[in-house]
Amino acid sequence: MDQNNHTRRELDIDSFRNDEPVYDRARMRRQSGGFVDLGNESQYGTGGHQASGANEIFADIQGDVPWWKSNFFISQPVLFGTWDGVFTSCLINIFGVIVFLRSGWIVGQAGLVNAIFIVIFTVFVALISVLSAVGICERCRIESGGVYFLLGHTLGSRMGGTLGMIYCFGQAVGCALNVFGFGESMANLVGSDNTWAARGFAIAAVLLLGVINVAGVKWVIKLQFVLLLIILLAALDFFVGSLTTVPTPEFKGWLGGTIANNTWSNYQDDYTWFKCFGVFFPTITGILAGINMSGDLKNPSINIPNGSLAAISTGTFLYLMFIITLAATVTRDALLKNFSITADISAVTVLLLAGLYVSSMSSCLGAMYGTPRVLQSIANEKVIPGLDILGHGRGPNKVPIYSMVVVAVVTVTFIIIGDINKLAPIVTMPFLITYASIDYSYFALAQTFDLQHKREMRFQGHSQRDTQVYGATGSDLDLLFPERIRHKNVGDFTPSPTDPAIMNGRMSNGDINRPNVNVHSKNKNWYSHLCNRWLSLAGVAIKLLLMFLVHWVYALGCLTILWLLWLYIGAANPAVKPGRASEFRFFNWLKLSFLQAIGKRPLEYEQLVVTPMHSDITMEQERLNDDNEDFASRRRYHQSTALQSHLVSVDT
Repeated sequence: MDQNNHTRRELDIDSFRNDEPVYDRARMRRQSGGFVDLGNESQYGTGGHQASGANEIFADIQGDVPWWKSNFFISQPVLFGTWDGVFTSCLINIFGVIVFLRSGWIVGQAGLVNAIFIVIFTVFVALISVLSAVGICERCRIESGGVYFLLGHTLGSRMGGTLGMIYCFGQAVGCALNVFGFGESMANLVGSDNTWAARGFAIAAVLLLGVINVAGVKWVIKLQFVLLLIILLAALDFFVGSLTTVPTPEFKGWLGGTIANNTWSNYQDDYTWFKCFGVFFPTITGILAGINMSGDLKNPSINIPNGSLAAISTGTFLYLMFIITLAATVTRDALLKNFSITADISAVTVLLLAGLYVSSMSSCLGAMYGTPRVLQSIANEKVIPGLDILGHGRGPNKVPIYSMVVVAVVTVTFIIIGDINKLAPIVTMPFLITYASIDYSYFALAQTFDLQHKREMRFQGHSQRDTQVYGATGSDLDLLFPERIRHKNVGDFTPSPTDPAIMNGRMSNGDINRPNVNVHSKNKNWYSHLCNRWLSLAGVAIKLLLMFLVHWVYALGCLTILWLLWLYIGAANPAVKPGRASEFRFFNWLKLSFLQAIGKRPLEYEQLVVTPMHSDITMEQERLNDDNEDFASRRRYHQSTALQSHLVSVDT
């Protein structure tokens, strides 16, 4: 044992002596400030991104740790992949209590045709935002912070902090909506019709899930696997029961002819298509749960797109199967009045009730896991003054204890309000705003890439004539002080100037082969062609329109709060970071597009004002600074260069 460990140490030491760059996760994190690059997948797959790999050299020391302590207590960061991290988190968040308790009610109100259209349109609205988020991940790096980081990194910290707070509020209210459904089911199970009994069960569930989240992300993921298995078994139990259950006055079976009566709408109690959409839309709001796990993933550039798209496809299939089954087997009166009709149809009632309880708990679990981390990122960025305490974390994964308390308090407050139908429209507004912002972020980022590409092509000739003279350019200072260019680099870490990768990584023209592009072009993945900027721009308009159609009072209130937060952050913290898409101006782009549409040629380049040279006026040059005799023998590192220009006649 000791001889093997000694040999392993000698191998590691020899690798350093041979000037081979050996990167471990701790060094990468220290040098990068904690961010993760989505553009370098191969490096993640081969170089030290496993949580246990960083401590292999100390395996003999860790062998003294008792098994119960190493298994039940997290001593090092834990990372997850596509299926255990993203797919599981997304699916249990988008297959919530509304599917079990309100699918039949939506069919009773809107009819089968409109209900299918509601499901497809809901998924389409969310899918645009998912593809926009995937496009952002492809074009620039992503750090921990999830949705907040996507928005703040693209639109700037001011807008990111504003939208991040609105998103956290929507997640907390959505958690209250799901866990209140769990409370209602538990109250019915014990035979109590008291609303406060349902609220008591819901509050107890929030406290239990809070304790699980405090235990760490490792236990959250393990519990999510169990919850997902129960939910899928409950869905299978419902479909089997629709074939085997004996017909009753409410349940007619597949051959009962109820589908003809349930085909078209029969709105009651002043409900409309858009109000039914507002009730169902919170089901899909958890689709960004995988993005919120960005800091705990092995390879976010691969895990997030594959896991999110697989989850939304699976969820859509289950939505449609529930709606079609209920429309074909249950009478319309039962659909409108009996919210637990799915349990009556199931083959094993206990199993479906377990799925109902688990779906309520799982959605709340995902919200209580991701939302505090968004708050933690906002606090650590110091975007909003006074939130510093929310940035504190516990353990290797920096579990945000104080942020969890804030989310739990908001959740309990809205549990006391109660009523799923009242909470659903409130949840819809923050998510529609967040999704619209993600869509606009991708559009602005793609437009920014075009602007940068045009500028690079314009000045490409000038950059080739630059010579690398010490002091004349900033490349040498960039090597000595890597923090100067860290905000420009896309790599996972900024290497040291003494690293062999830098010392030997020179291009043929003498420049350092170092990534320095702010925004990247699309990668060549199977989902890359689905990310379309114009579809994202259309998604912005669709979501803003839906906000006012669902409930214009809530929409105005949410937009007003958003505007006040934006003003407050600008006044309290004016020196926030700009986003990667800060170069793009939407209204200026509209103006230029309009001028081009009517046949006018807009001015694309900068205007230079040059003092005219007249032959009858003599011009003399004068130096404003004098040479210092003490430093006259030294080289001059600050030089001036003659500007070559051409006179261009612009027709006005």
